[in-house]
Amino acid sequence: MSRHVEVVADGFSYVMSPRWHDGRLWVSDLYTPAVLAIDLDGSVEHVAEVAGQPAGLGWLPDDRLLIVSMRDHRILRREPSGDLVVHADLSPLHLAGHLNGMVVSAYGLAYVGNFGYDLMGGAAMRTTQLHCVTMDGEVATVADGLQLPNGMVMTPDNTLLVAETLGNRITAYDSGTDGALHNPRRWATFEPTPRADGTGAVAGPVAPAGMCADIEGAIWVADALGNRVLRVREDGEVAEEIATGGLGVYGCMLGGHDGRTLYLCAAPSFAERERRDTRDGVLLAAQVDVPHGALP
Repeated sequence: MSRHVEVVADGFSYVMSPRWHDGRLWVSDLYTPAVLAIDLDGSVEHVAEVAGQPAGLGWLPDDRLLIVSMRDHRILRREPSGDLVVHADLSPLHLAGHLNGMVVSAYGLAYVGNFGYDLMGGAAMRTTQLHCVTMDGEVATVADGLQLPNGMVMTPDNTLLVAETLGNRITAYDSGTDGALHNPRRWATFEPTPRADGTGAVAGPVAPAGMCADIEGAIWVADALGNRVLRVREDGEVAEEIATGGLGVYGCMLGGHDGRTLYLCAAPSFAERERRDTRDGVLLAAQVDVPHGALP
């Protein structure tokens, strides 16, 4: 099925971590560096400036916004006054790469990933850890051995799904109310697999980045290297693909008045040297059939 994709907002450096909240789409614009909220009519509100570069977004049960500050390894909290305060400081962990994606559970637990190495500097890839931050700002390591953990989804049954961008897979964990993760398993693997009739491959490698879930339990996942977004079912079946031509897609979110608008964060590339001083990042949208169904 071919779906119409349109530009709904433009002029960004590099938008990521889209979230639908209170009738608006919220995004981090990495190099401006700001958190923005975009209305259905396309008007944009500058919500916060984050000098350490904003990344993952989420809300505590009391509706205070959490913002990942990538470079200084902190999670910031936006108070009702609009002031930003430090919610958690992960810098004592001496992580080798920037912080990145985050999802906040219904219990106010923030799961946050990191690159694990100097991605933009061209260092060799290293596996890394996933951390959980409590409502009180306490930090715990809850998983390791991940290959660039990026987008995350928390399903209604408290299964945490983690996109491993350089692992070509989505990994699942059972999450407890204390933040601990158990029973790690492969939810989807995107390495080429032979068809049963031997006529080819089901799907080539995918670099899963930002993602969101619909009410049928399928995941929309941005393919960071494939200029597309995929609707994926458990075990890796690709149910649908939406291509974006010459634009890479790095995040996606279901939203809109009925939860059936699929928003895509897109840009010509993700390289910092190419994005920092440009404003050709865009927000795209396509109408899909199945509405939003999980956090974020």
